[in-house]
Parts: sequence; structure tokens; C-alpha cells
Amino acid sequence: MENQITNTATVAGVVQSEMEFSHEVYGEGFYSFFVSVPRLSEAHDIIPVTVSERLISPDSLAIGDNVVISGQFRSYNNYSDTGSKLVLTLFAREITFGEAENQTPNEIILTGFICKPVVYRHTPFGREIADILLAVNRSYNKSDYIPCIAWGRNARFCQNLEVGSKVKLTGRIQSREYKKRVSDDEFITKTAYEVSVVKLEEIDMAVEA
Repeated sequence: MENQITNTATVAGVVQSEMEFSHEVYGEGFYSFFVSVPRLSEAHDIIPVTVSERLISPDSLAIGDNVVISGQFRSYNNYSDTGSKLVLTLFAREITFGEAENQTPNEIILTGFICKPVVYRHTPFGREIADILLAVNRSYNKSDYIPCIAWGRNARFCQNLEVGSKVKLTGRIQSREYKKRVSDDEFITKTAYEVSVVKLEEIDMAVEA
């Protein structure tokens, strides 16, 4: 079971920004950019992407290009003087040019463990919602911590899941703007990234064993 794929994501959309240098690991440079992915409505999700220079050269991608990106939705902690912040990005393993054909433009499949108590609540309009933080194991004893949001009957089901429960879910990566208060009369607009759950099931670890 160690080689089981636990994190796969594919998005298709339009490049929204130039590639900018992000960081370097053992001499390998990584770049970041944003891609706009359409929803079923007229809205779009603006998703951050990280890619190795060994996969695609920084000057080969331009704003307005149609691309299909496959990889993993990953997290890392960005440390600063104000503390640490969980940063999420789609780590690209494959990029092809052109529009997606006969496939969902935004799909992610995760298998992981619930690592914080599920927060079940209702929106002001009475809709059921559940906030989930999923720990998804990666190679080399690392894990990605992915915030997920479930609605309706999925939310109702999630409220009974305990920390340590193993689940498999299918959904889409979404971006969401929100206002953060920085003083009594000042707010700034920030963007959160999360997985909107479409399907979810609990995995019986006793059966797996």
C-alpha cells in the first residue's frame, strides 16, 4: 500500500501570469504562475502552479496560453516575522498546450487522514457545510495538509468523522477571496485555496490491514 497514489490533480485553463522564480532545491529551479480554470458557472478559479525548470523552460509559457496541467496539490509552511502560513500550490508533473478534450477541467482525488476536528456549521442561508483538514502522505515521510470543504449531505456525513479517520474524496481545487481585518477600520482582500468536495467515502483501515 506504500506505493498507492494518494494525491492526483488535473486542471485545464488559461495562463494568467508570467512564470516567476520561486526557489531552488539541489540545483533544480522551480517557478510559479497562475492559471484561470472555469467553473460550471461563469466564475473562474485562479490556481497557483509550481513547476520545475526541467519540465518546462520559463520562457516557453505565455499569458493567454491554454494549458492542461497534471500533478499534485501540495502544501508547505511559509515562515515570516509574523509566524507561519500554510501555502498551497498545484505541483505540476505534466503540462501540455491546448484545450482539454473530453475531460473535467478541474478534478482532484485525495486519500488521507482527518487531522483536526471537523467543523460542521450552517451558512446564513441554512446550507450545511463542513470544514476538513486532510493530511495526505507523500514520499520521504512528508505530508501535505489540504483544507477541504463539504456541503449538504457530505457535510452531514463528515461531522461524525473523528480525527485519524481515513477518507478518499473527489472534488475540485477552488480559490476564494475573503476580507481580513488589519485594523479597526481597514480590511485587505486575501485569497484562500481549498478543495470543494464532490464525493467522499470513509476507508475502513481494519479491512485494509
